[in-house]
Amino acid sequence: MNATTVTPLTTTDAEALISAARAAAETAGVAVSVTVLDAGGHLLAFRRDDRAVLISGETSTRKAYTALQLNAPTADLVDLVKPDGPFHSLPTALDRPLLFIGGGLPIHRDGRLIGAIGLGGGAPEQDHGFATTALEELAG
Repeated sequence: MNATTVTPLTTTDAEALISAARAAAETAGVAVSVTVLDAGGHLLAFRRDDRAVLISGETSTRKAYTALQLNAPTADLVDLVKPDGPFHSLPTALDRPLLFIGGGLPIHRDGRLIGAIGLGGGAPEQDHGFATTALEELAG
């Protein structure tokens, strides 16, 4: 491999992320949905706990997509889309499934964006925490 080649996010990585996020959520007593997207925004893995609210599947996917497209944690973007924020029109300006609620994180390897994870089902702070825990475990 040359210096510019970065190993993409694999299905094995995605399954590890889902397992780690679900374990963190289960420890907290929260039923969640977890979505993992590759660098192109394609679904690599998805899991909704039986007890998770149905909309959590959609919110987890939208959070992952938003984190990927903007290469930023969704929790860091919430204030930017408020009525007085610089990106206030972004959620409705594009025909894209963006969601500016905590729980989405970009995934990097060797400084390159390789995908994103999104969590839905808990409070935004909880979802962000579960996603962070999953990324920490993937990093080893």
